[in-house]
Amino acid sequence: MATMTLSAADQVRRRGLRQMRSVALALLVLAAVIYVATLHLSGGWAYLNAASEAAMVGALADWFAVTALFRHPLGLPIPHTAIVPTRKDSLAESLEQFVTENFLSEEVVAEKMRTAEVSRRVGEWLADGNHAERIVAEGARTIGAALPKLGDEDVSAFVRGSLLPRFVKEPLSPIAGHFVQSVVEDGAHHALFDLLMVEAYDWLANNRELLADVVGPRAPRWSPQWVDRLVIDRIHREALAWLADVRDNQAHPARRAVDRLLAQLADDLQHDPETMERFEAWKARMLTHPDMGSSLTAVWDAMRTALIDSINDPDSTLRTRAVKAIHELGGRLQDDETLRTSVDARAVEAVGYVVRTYGTEIVSVISDTIERWDGREASARIELHVGRDLQFIRINGTVVGALVGLLIHTVSQLL
Repeated sequence: MATMTLSAADQVRRRGLRQMRSVALALLVLAAVIYVATLHLSGGWAYLNAASEAAMVGALADWFAVTALFRHPLGLPIPHTAIVPTRKDSLAESLEQFVTENFLSEEVVAEKMRTAEVSRRVGEWLADGNHAERIVAEGARTIGAALPKLGDEDVSAFVRGSLLPRFVKEPLSPIAGHFVQSVVEDGAHHALFDLLMVEAYDWLANNRELLADVVGPRAPRWSPQWVDRLVIDRIHREALAWLADVRDNQAHPARRAVDRLLAQLADDLQHDPETMERFEAWKARMLTHPDMGSSLTAVWDAMRTALIDSINDPDSTLRTRAVKAIHELGGRLQDDETLRTSVDARAVEAVGYVVRTYGTEIVSVISDTIERWDGREASARIELHVGRDLQFIRINGTVVGALVGLLIHTVSQLL
């Protein structure tokens, strides 16, 4: 056997191969002993002699056939022997083609995926035990190890060299317009507008002096101060009343005016060339500002620090919600047939794409690996895996040979 490193499983296979070789050889030796012992004897011994002679022929023939697969029998360069070491490359190509056509074809893999109920099994696994916690813990460990390696210099170089120039060149006006349109249609801006009205009312209620500082200097010089104070108090009360009305009345005309303004802005950002041009010019000025890159880097640094702190804390809200989300996903994959069907379909498509695109490269590992082997090493590895079963050919040849020899001798005597 060629010198090579054997795993524990290979050691077991080698012991099994040697045992079966010993059994096959023992049967051959037994047939030879019986043949010699019954030579020239008559009567029933002649039948046993004929059977043992045929058994030896069958055993030797099958020994030659099995041995010829892996080496030259008795070291003699007999033609069409040592098939594996001399033709390993062509055998590897044939094996690769066989696996490709019968196992790693898109149809076979897709059918297996359809019947495997992958989504249901994944759902059961996610919902069972502490698998969700393990997933989150492993993910947190990986992310926690990767984030610190993203230095500020790397992030700054990416932002300044790739991200900002790409956004400057890419027209964002239609995207911004579509976003504003979606916000208006969904009414998502109403909560922000409510917050602004509440804050504006509270600020104005607590800052009458600032209003006086703004309005007072604009009063006529001939106006008495007590008149100015009355006017300022009236303006303050009316402004507060108007803000309160807008804040509390969801159907206030000011709210409808804001809706119309935003809707018009959304339409102009998508279709009005002048508005689009002004937006793109403003965008370019903002993104090319010298401080924009450092500002985005600072934002990233703050987000990274907060994220690292959250993922390193087993009791953080982030990890708790992640575990809960995974548990819920596992439950949905078990109970929601529509979701399971969709996930299974996507899985079939993904696996089909991988097989269709990379199947040849995946299977080529077989031929590439075998081609790198030495001929004797390839023969030794293959014999290690199938040699034990091939020894049954020798054993069966010995037994069948004996039966056929006995049958032939019997027929000869009868004739």
